[in-house]
Amino acid sequence: MIAPTREKRIGGDAVKLGLVSSLNRPGGNVTGTSFLYNMLAPKRLELLHELVPNAAVIGVLINPKNPASQSEATDVQTAARALGLTIVAQNATGDHDIDAAFASFVHHRIDALTFAADAVFSKHHDQLIALAARHAVPTMYFSRDFTAAGGLMSYGGDMTNAYRLAGVYAGRILKGERPGDLPVQLTVKVEFVINLKTAKMLGLTFPLPLIGRADEVIE
Repeated sequence: MIAPTREKRIGGDAVKLGLVSSLNRPGGNVTGTSFLYNMLAPKRLELLHELVPNAAVIGVLINPKNPASQSEATDVQTAARALGLTIVAQNATGDHDIDAAFASFVHHRIDALTFAADAVFSKHHDQLIALAARHAVPTMYFSRDFTAAGGLMSYGGDMTNAYRLAGVYAGRILKGERPGDLPVQLTVKVEFVINLKTAKMLGLTFPLPLIGRADEVIE
């Protein structure tokens, strides 16, 4: 069963990734909830550009072992071209790679940073937040966890709703229903979270329209 845990969540297309035959009829022994992370990459870039409109070079951190991240990187490149931005992409699969990637970002003098949604980055979220703060890089994350821990802002699927849906399915399966007969549910609710305290530390001011669109403001 697909369950939205910190280690497993990817937010990619379950069909393209070969996890299920189709969303309506998964087949096999896999079903659950699929939530919006990877497919929101262009919107994350757009919001980041709205906060720092003078930023011309944007860093993107990618886990090359995650096939969903590759498609997300392509979407970001397309969105960046439409906004007239230059993308500097770096790969990372663990903590040492993350340090090296940030060193490269500093070398390329990026103006802002975003990530391809990946469980590896969720696992190392404290390290990522600390590096972004150390180098004073405005950063857009893909999950509320980052913003609650001190990250600047995030835009991604609502995990509370995803957990609730997964729990409902767990109960139905325990009562005898076959996972392959239960459609994969797409959690369409997203949340935009901003951290004003972190913005102040970076010398940034969120425009009022951007604050007004936030689902949560951390002060």
